[in-house]
Amino acid sequence: MSKTTTPRGQRTAARHGRLSSPGPFAQLFRGLAIVLAVLLVSGGAVFAYAAVDLTRSFTADAVDLKGQPAVPPDLGELKGGVNLLLVGTDECEPDFAQLFGDRCTGDDAEGNLNDVNMLVHISDTPRRVTVISFPRDLMVPIPSCTDQDGNVNSAMSKQQINSAYLYGGLSCVAATVSELSGLEIPFAAKVSFGGVINITDAIGGVDVCIANGIQDPYTGIDWPAGMRQVKGLDALQFLRTRHGVGDGGDLGRISNQQQYMSRLANKLKSQEVLSNPATLYKLASTALRNVDPSTSLTNPLTLVQIASAVKDVPFDDIVFIQYPTYTDPSDANRVVPDYDDADTLWAALAANQPLELSGNLSDGDGVVVDANAAPAPAESPAPVDTAAPAPTDGASPTAAPTPDAIVLPEGIAGQTAAQATCSNGNVRE
Repeated sequence: MSKTTTPRGQRTAARHGRLSSPGPFAQLFRGLAIVLAVLLVSGGAVFAYAAVDLTRSFTADAVDLKGQPAVPPDLGELKGGVNLLLVGTDECEPDFAQLFGDRCTGDDAEGNLNDVNMLVHISDTPRRVTVISFPRDLMVPIPSCTDQDGNVNSAMSKQQINSAYLYGGLSCVAATVSELSGLEIPFAAKVSFGGVINITDAIGGVDVCIANGIQDPYTGIDWPAGMRQVKGLDALQFLRTRHGVGDGGDLGRISNQQQYMSRLANKLKSQEVLSNPATLYKLASTALRNVDPSTSLTNPLTLVQIASAVKDVPFDDIVFIQYPTYTDPSDANRVVPDYDDADTLWAALAANQPLELSGNLSDGDGVVVDANAAPAPAESPAPVDTAAPAPTDGASPTAAPTPDAIVLPEGIAGQTAAQATCSNGNVRE
């Protein structure tokens, strides 16, 4: 089959045509920033209070996953690799329903879709982070799942991935992605529209770049070109917009979200943020009140261990990837897996070598290179003997890939946290 670009501008059903997804980043932040906060306030009675408070916030709607581990409490980093699924749903909480029009008041008000599905893979030593976004319009097999009412839904050979939540909640989404990737997923968390608003507001704003102005009547965005700080509702709408960027499809939206996540990662790793325990604790408390996790994530110490495992990962080794697809031959508005390119990706992750991207920044033209960006500052390498040769393990985020890097196929789009991109916005004349 030819790998053609999906004509994402074509109108789809109202449910999908009007709604973009909640911001993926919000979830990545939640798992990492929270734990960093706990780590920084972990002292005596303060830690004891924080642990109890956070655990209570996390356990109310915890979800059981198949084969999730019992992680021994420890302040050291989590041993081995980590696979964490982050899911964004389009549910309408009463406090926010008035903000989303027909989605929350019309015929589409019933049922929740998992419109954002991101698998965060943290490798074993040496640590690397790869975030794979699965398009909402991806047609995949969905295994048999049990919904919240105890009804067993039969396995389906081909169904849109964002319907998995309807058939069995967070655990069904995890089972679907696990089957697609061949990876065990012991950790997962879900965030809603309202959760994204609250969490991004608590972050205090992220500066994003808009190469052209963005106009999108579906999200109410009408912003000029340039740098713009977004938080709260603005951040959610920026992460949801698809009509306002690229070719108007979900693949363009994914890369727009990746720009946000990349700039967020840079902010969270800056001294200005990480050196302020009070700010981080506020972020932790807010995030834990706005996420439904798997039971494997309800212990704050587990989050501390995950944060300890990723806190020193260089920007070049934080890679945001769009799961490879091509147009569904039976429906031009949907995509199907490119299993050959995907198998190369999974093999590369298993080999745990640096990844080199050779494809587009975006398969939907959602972002362009930020031509005005200054080179990313090099991260401090580990001390070395002055007589020894300079390190070649990618300590600098602007360094060329090392000789042992695995070059991913051109069909895999994405960017690293070391790259500066801007939203490729659409403005109507």
